[in-house]
Parts: sequence; structure tokens; C-alpha cells
Amino acid sequence: MAEALEWLREEDRLILRGELDQDTVVALWEQREAAMMDIKVIDLNALQRVDTSGLALLLHLVDIGRQGGRTVSLAGISDNLATLAKLYNLPDRLLPATVS
Repeated sequence: MAEALEWLREEDRLILRGELDQDTVVALWEQREAAMMDIKVIDLNALQRVDTSGLALLLHLVDIGRQGGRTVSLAGISDNLATLAKLYNLPDRLLPATVS
């Protein structure tokens, strides 16, 4: 069974914890607009797993920020998520990583 997905808003950061997969994305999907209000960074450091459903949700969250006139970046992109994005041949601009 998938570990529950939790999210927390801290200033301009949306922090995701747990697993972002087909079993857990629905709750965040239903609250995506409110969750992304004024967010500039989506922090993935505390995610244990992301599947294709999670990848799709991340693409939508970044796009919501762009539609709101903000540049949204992702902090803590795992090797597995980066590999998944490469397998789908996604351009880097769709999942922009935070520069450390």
C-alpha cells in the first residue's frame, strides 16, 4: 500500500512528503489551484516515490504557476524522477530544477 501523500505550504514553497503515485495524487489534484497559490518552489526532497501519475501532476502544478505569471521550479528531483522524465523525452523547461 502506498504511503500517504502530505503537503505543506511554507511561504512560497509547496513541500510534498510520502508517495506521489496513482493511489495518492487525487487529493492534491482536487486542491491543486489552492495548493499552488503564490508558490514558486515545489520541494520534492521528502518524496519516497513518484510514478507516471505523479509526474503528470507535477507537470500540471508547474503549469498552474506559469499561468499565474510565476516561474515555478522543483527542488530535490530524484534520479528516478529525472529518469522517468527522460524516458518521456520531456524538455527540461517542463520540470525546471532549482539551481542550488
